[in-house]
Amino acid sequence: MSMDKAFLNEEGQNGSLQVITNGLSKQLCLRRFPQLSRIARIIEPNWITTEEVNGVGSNNTSWDILKRDHNVYASLLQAITTLNSSQSECIGYAVSASSTDRFPSESIVNTLTTRDRYLNRPSYWSSKGYADPDASETLIYKLKADLCVITEINVQPFEAYFQTGKPIYSAKSVRFRLGHPKISDEDDILQVPQEQPADDKFIWTYTSEVYTMVQENRLQQFKLPEPVLCIGGYLQIELLGRVQKQQADDLFYICVCHVKAVGRPLCPAFDIEILEPSGKFMLRYNPEVFRWMLQSFSEDSNMSPVSSEEEVVEHVGLMGFLVGDYHPGIEAMEWDDDDEMDEPVQPY
Repeated sequence: MSMDKAFLNEEGQNGSLQVITNGLSKQLCLRRFPQLSRIARIIEPNWITTEEVNGVGSNNTSWDILKRDHNVYASLLQAITTLNSSQSECIGYAVSASSTDRFPSESIVNTLTTRDRYLNRPSYWSSKGYADPDASETLIYKLKADLCVITEINVQPFEAYFQTGKPIYSAKSVRFRLGHPKISDEDDILQVPQEQPADDKFIWTYTSEVYTMVQENRLQQFKLPEPVLCIGGYLQIELLGRVQKQQADDLFYICVCHVKAVGRPLCPAFDIEILEPSGKFMLRYNPEVFRWMLQSFSEDSNMSPVSSEEEVVEHVGLMGFLVGDYHPGIEAMEWDDDDEMDEPVQPY
């Protein structure tokens, strides 16, 4: 090896040592995603420190941890930046709505279908009616993983095509929050009635700016200024203000046809566990799954768009798509024998 090559090789090694020693990959992660400052521990399968091999007091233990942390944070950054070419729907299922006018026919679950009609019936969520046009509502969803990167959230107001004038029951504006359940309430989330508010059962670690919603029957895209790391896997959509009265009762309503969260789940390569009682969390990292995940990102970026019916099947399952029973814990809707399937239900 020539002296120049030897010098460059030595300089490169010194540079890598400085990157690892100074924790630059961790600093970069924390700068972009401050929520990561709550990491208390990092767990990697089959990772054994020199301390565990040689006994307590080994001089290499701190270096092992520095290298491990560097690899984990660098891999996390790589996974997040790869998302730009491979994004998908991140909502897993609906949790609750702050109010529901008629349950279950106007349930929040209906917002997971991509069309305003389902089984020849209107498909939408409706709030209760209020005289106050400034009354707000919230919709809460569980994401597909406890660790997700979200880049944008889409909301489509519902156009009541069966009412005179086809009014659109949009909100004035919208705001988004991401977070995790409170420790004491985590096991109770699935027991929350979908037609009742559950906002007090969560800790929201990210709150977006307020976006204006237009009174139009289309999927409105709200792109976040920067990708947001959701730790805990829950999304709240806050619908602020009302613009449309219903003629039948002269009250203001908000109705939503479809909701979509765009981004990428980071599980199973990365996963988290909330630690009691501090509220900090443990980050689990699997490097082998991470390599597979990167390959999956690459393949997904070359896939053709999914058709609307396939999206429905992905959300609700094949049997749910066929019979309408598409949420855990919610019974399939039943109709009387004299119901006409080709006529939409007329809301009160």
